[in-house]
Amino acid sequence: MPRVKRGTQKVKRRNSLLAKVKGYKWGRKSKVRLARPAMLKAGVYAYRDRRNKKRAFRRLWNVQINAAARMNGTTYSRLINALKISKIELDRKILATVAEKYPTVFTKIVETTQK
Repeated sequence: MPRVKRGTQKVKRRNSLLAKVKGYKWGRKSKVRLARPAMLKAGVYAYRDRRNKKRAFRRLWNVQINAAARMNGTTYSRLINALKISKIELDRKILATVAEKYPTVFTKIVETTQK
C-alpha cells in the first residue's frame, strides 16, 4: 500500500492562512511562522473588541443623552429614573438618536417624565 502524501493539503492550508493575513505589515503577510500567531492574535482582538464596541457606544449614548437632558433642565440619572418610573421603555440608543436629530421630540419626552 502506498504512503499518504500530504503535499496538497499543506499547500492549501498555507495558502488559506496567507490569504487571511493579506495586508498585514512586514513578514506577517508572507511568512507562515510569523503569519500564524499574527492571525490568532488578530482573532483574539476581534473577539474582545466586538464586546468593547458595545461598551463604547453605550458610553457615547449616555454622554449624548446627558447633554440633551441638561439642555432641558435635568440630568441623565434623573431622566433615566423618571423614564423607568413613568414606564417609558426607550433604550439609550433611541434616546440618543432622538436627542440629536429631533430635539423637540426629546423635549416632549422630558416633559412627559416630569409630570
